[in-house]
Amino acid sequence: MAVFSPQSKAFNQTRQAYLATALALADTHWTRLRGLLGASESDFRNGRGLWIVPCRGVHTLAMRFPIDVVYLDRDGTVVHIDENLKPWRFARVRMQAASVLELPRQALAATGTVVGDKIEITLERSGKTSAR
Repeated sequence: MAVFSPQSKAFNQTRQAYLATALALADTHWTRLRGLLGASESDFRNGRGLWIVPCRGVHTLAMRFPIDVVYLDRDGTVVHIDENLKPWRFARVRMQAASVLELPRQALAATGTVVGDKIEITLERSGKTSAR
């Protein structure tokens, strides 16, 4: 399962709202392939999120709960959203996306996140924080 870091966050600068306050990073072949497989809905709530880099499309095969999906370009601008993507589905590939942010369902509605919003990702790595 993904390791969620309370120091890693996803912040919607446009709406001034946190999308995730405990963010996990999937940036290797294995972590991108694994994603949220094996997680339960109760594991993936309360401000958690998974940032998949690089990524242009996702699936929810073998998942047991729906998620919200945010597609980001290289600058962190939202280029597409899929709200409430149900288990056992393939989302369409978005060629303009550079990464994908997976969030608990209803996170997008709760924050008002829409296409065009600017998202700032802050990562904690080995005691250092960096923004992307």
